[in-house]
Amino acid sequence: MLIDAHIHLDQYKDVEIPSLLAEVEALIAVSMQLSSCQKTLHLAKVYPKVKAAFGFHPEQPLLDEIEEKALFDWIRAHRDNMVAVGEVGLPYYLRQEQALDVRPYEALLERFIVLAKELGKPIVLHAVYEDASIVCDLLEKHQLCQAHFHWFKGDEAVMKRMIRRGYFISITPDALYEEEIQQLIQIYPIDLMMVETDGPWSFEGPFTNKPTSPWMMHSTIEVIAAIKGLSIQQVAKIITQNTKNFYRL
Repeated sequence: MLIDAHIHLDQYKDVEIPSLLAEVEALIAVSMQLSSCQKTLHLAKVYPKVKAAFGFHPEQPLLDEIEEKALFDWIRAHRDNMVAVGEVGLPYYLRQEQALDVRPYEALLERFIVLAKELGKPIVLHAVYEDASIVCDLLEKHQLCQAHFHWFKGDEAVMKRMIRRGYFISITPDALYEEEIQQLIQIYPIDLMMVETDGPWSFEGPFTNKPTSPWMMHSTIEVIAAIKGLSIQQVAKIITQNTKNFYRL
């Protein structure tokens, strides 16, 4: 039984959730904004396997000052019901679609990093390619070491920087068909690795037209095992323990 290190459980239909949970030992349910945080909290209270993370996904318009204060106040009030701050980060894909001043997003991310340090929680990050270097700067500035870069993509230089700092990454099912992710698995130490689905986001290759579900992580484990030259059982054990240790499960 694996642990899904990153899934948007609140975006699934209620009737789908019990069968998803039957496939895992636990999962880290991240949040998109305040209403998402509230639903994630509800799911965590109903299902013990659900471990909640509260945050604000960066690939959307920024909150106004009142909305942001309400979110931060809510997160502080529910600090005992969460395992991490997340998902937070920078809007890489939104910037590909429209002209966007990233500086307010950087400022918001820095406030989330400060919040994670205040609460003594790990942080779950949406930060790919050149954005990862900016995030590393902010993490180092505030000396926050417990960082999880989900579905990370980036060049070897930033990977090596992240490895030196002991930051974790999580591998998605596209490891089966994306050479970029396979190269990442080659370089990154398995001791700093988790697996995730980012569900309900859909995948291609052998998963085309299939609803995203934690069972897909078993295929990811097989790819990691082949690349690292380890048995599937060894990889499953290491990855699961990594996730338990990082999220203090």
